[in-house]
Amino acid sequence: MTINSYGNTAAADVAAPYLNGEKRQARRYLQKVTLVATFGGLLFGFDTGVINGALLYMKTDLGLTPFTEGLVTSALLIGAMLGALCSGRLSDLKGRRRSILFLAVLFFIGALGCSLAPTLDVMVAARFLLGLAVGGASVVVPAYLAEMSPSNIRGRIITRNELMIVTGQFLAFTTNAMLGNLFGDLDGVWRWMLALATLPAIALWLGMLYMPESPRWLATKGRLGEALAVLKLVREEYHAKVEMDAIARQIGNEKFIKQGGWRDLSKKGARRIFFIGIGIAVTSQFTGVNSIMYFGTQILTEAGLAQRSALIANVVNGVISIGATFIGICLLDRLGRRPMMLMGFAGTTLSLLLIGLVSVLVEPSVSRAMLILGAMGLFLASMQGLIGPAFWVLLAEIFPMRIRGGCMGMAIGAFWLTNVMIGLFFPTLVATIGIGQTFFVFVAAGVLSLVFVALWVPETRGSTLEEIEQRLYG
Repeated sequence: MTINSYGNTAAADVAAPYLNGEKRQARRYLQKVTLVATFGGLLFGFDTGVINGALLYMKTDLGLTPFTEGLVTSALLIGAMLGALCSGRLSDLKGRRRSILFLAVLFFIGALGCSLAPTLDVMVAARFLLGLAVGGASVVVPAYLAEMSPSNIRGRIITRNELMIVTGQFLAFTTNAMLGNLFGDLDGVWRWMLALATLPAIALWLGMLYMPESPRWLATKGRLGEALAVLKLVREEYHAKVEMDAIARQIGNEKFIKQGGWRDLSKKGARRIFFIGIGIAVTSQFTGVNSIMYFGTQILTEAGLAQRSALIANVVNGVISIGATFIGICLLDRLGRRPMMLMGFAGTTLSLLLIGLVSVLVEPSVSRAMLILGAMGLFLASMQGLIGPAFWVLLAEIFPMRIRGGCMGMAIGAFWLTNVMIGLFFPTLVATIGIGQTFFVFVAAGVLSLVFVALWVPETRGSTLEEIEQRLYG
């Protein structure tokens, strides 16, 4: 007897006839599903990263102060928090595919509204609407990918969304640099920076029209035949039937309330995992990653670089993020989720300490800016290559099937709430106590995050979603 690639015990000679053309066809279809769905991640990355450069040009047109800069940035984050809370439960009720289609429409309307905003009030409202879509995508896309993927490559598939997030940020940094350097003297160049996000929104909507619903969501609604048909699209037929049997048994034996909801968290084990999920989400933002994603260009200009040079230098951060995420994809199903998070937090905490020390000890100059840029690179390599992949995969894996969307929504809602606080208060904090002292605050948070991961975060590598649920919930 052998263990097949989907984590089920089976006779090798029975599975063998299905491992050639049928397997290639299933993998190709899964890759197509992954590519289309992760346009939601691309939009997440672009819409959160584009403000990094657009703020430099928006200040004069909209008359921004340090506080209103934070307000423009955090409006999206507040929307994302609410979008995450609502979309998780909505996707449990209405389905992952239908939710993603709705989010694509929100992405388009929000991006268009931001690019046309005539006043600060309209900008804040449009950024809030865009945030609803970003928060929704941060919940629904990983859940959809987790439920479509076989266990042996689930980490790599979900991490494609992280890759698309950082690719979206890189595209935002690159287009900002190009538009800023070529057309920075023209009025309203920031509007074009923001308008570009409408294009991937259209691509996401069109692509999802042809994608199937999650088989596990279909199964929870009693549509077992449809669930099996979808599994046959992304698995060999034999493995699809074995996996469908496991899903059906899990639903039949599940001890939680049929409808899902807060009552499902009444057991001690369920509450423990729920709060661990909240902790994973919050600690990932305690690193201060979005102080660099949103304000990296301004940090470099204050360190001593000219505005246009800072825009170009910030593209380096995007390149490092993409390269690190590729490495993370390769490591995730080899090293495991927990070791990657431990190494990642060690790297980010060291990087933040370096940024703080350089900011305090070195006078503003090009040399200081280059030292900070190098520390940012180490930070992003640790964050995007180690913490980011493990974070998104863990949240998609640890919650039970019936309430996965709702629990992910609450955890990622906490993720965005932390993000809101950083986006809103970072400019004011820097103006009050200085950039070095601000990053020392993040260093302390990084140490606490390391302790949390070491003591509480479980390992899930190599297990099916049903096996994880049985182990964590009993």
